[in-house]
Amino acid sequence: MKKNRYLLCLLLCGFMLYFAVPRLSINADRVQGIFSIAWLSFALIVIAGNLTGLLYSPKNQVQRHQLQRSKKKSRSF
Repeated sequence: MKKNRYLLCLLLCGFMLYFAVPRLSINADRVQGIFSIAWLSFALIVIAGNLTGLLYSPKNQVQRHQLQRSKKKSRSF
């Protein structure tokens, strides 16, 4: 379930970058250049965070934890 969310966030970020990068001017003066650099850096942070979550999520531990949780519920009266 979380993998779908990470993938959706990556696709939305890529979509926003597709439209924003041609309009952002890094070489502009003062506020416009600072805004462009800040926006691109935040977009890269979002991409890095979602890729980290997508690639390094524990697989077996989640399944084991859910099995143990269901066993405890069935045994406790």
